[in-house]
Amino acid sequence: MTVPVIKAFTKQNPSTKITVLSRAFLKPLFSDLNNVTFYAADVGGKHKGLFGLYKLFKELQSLNIDAVADLHNVLRSKILRTFFKLSFTKIAFIIKGRKEKRDLTATKNKVFKQLKTTHERYADVFKSLGFHLDISNPEFPSKQLLSEKVLNITGEKTTKWIGVAPFAQYNSKMYPLDLMEQVIDQLSAKDYKILLFGGGENEIKILDKIANKFPNTINVAGKIKLTDELNLISNLDCMLSMDSGNAHFAAMLGVRTVTIWGITHPFTGFAPFNQPFENAILPDLIKYPNIPCSIYGNKVCDGYENVMRSISPGIIVHKIVNFL
Repeated sequence: MTVPVIKAFTKQNPSTKITVLSRAFLKPLFSDLNNVTFYAADVGGKHKGLFGLYKLFKELQSLNIDAVADLHNVLRSKILRTFFKLSFTKIAFIIKGRKEKRDLTATKNKVFKQLKTTHERYADVFKSLGFHLDISNPEFPSKQLLSEKVLNITGEKTTKWIGVAPFAQYNSKMYPLDLMEQVIDQLSAKDYKILLFGGGENEIKILDKIANKFPNTINVAGKIKLTDELNLISNLDCMLSMDSGNAHFAAMLGVRTVTIWGITHPFTGFAPFNQPFENAILPDLIKYPNIPCSIYGNKVCDGYENVMRSISPGIIVHKIVNFL
């Protein structure tokens, strides 16, 4: 979710260099951004623990950093930015709006309203450092050329491509797989090509089984690296995802993204970037008025275990077909 914000920043502040600090596997997300370099944090190795973070701080100091924008605001980043603060480096950090989010997810006296988006909160960090930043008119990269390895899996593009990413961190955020298979069945019958996305051994096995059931359906999970996966996503005509990472991958590339929401809700601020509200498919909020009952999907209200089943496969198919 930081990518479109940093992209806008580099365009509007071209004389400022950004160094993105994160885990090494995320480097491809930032590869096409101008004036951005990536620094890998080895938090499981040499940068582990307090002494490891101090070592990381000393390494970063050599880059002559003028300001620190903490877009995470967790214990590890708090410690790191404190080292910078003690060395008189200007710092700013994201305000997550925890009280607002508690009010939004409360079962009593719920305050049901759209909160500031996480993208806006990221932008606020840069603004508090004194920079101008407007994320309301984004620019997106063009569709990327696909490698021979990817084309050997997908074939040449001769029809509309729909990405489907059916998994999420918590079951409460996942559309039931039996219903998702009905969605895939109906879409594949219309001669769209369905590309399945996921990760991890168990997900790959499940997606392989689904791909074998339906025509025009291919599982790409586990077959290509992240760089190729992002290039492939850029060529999609639509991504269907849960409230999860693949939705954000597609949105940052300017791909139309349809999201299915369970006990979470776009009002929490975690909707994909620049996607209209109508692209979010929600459960029956009259039957389940306590939605959202969780920000991240890790807490389920009693009796809300099956809220996703209030969304029919037909609603999802109709939404996507109308787009295409």
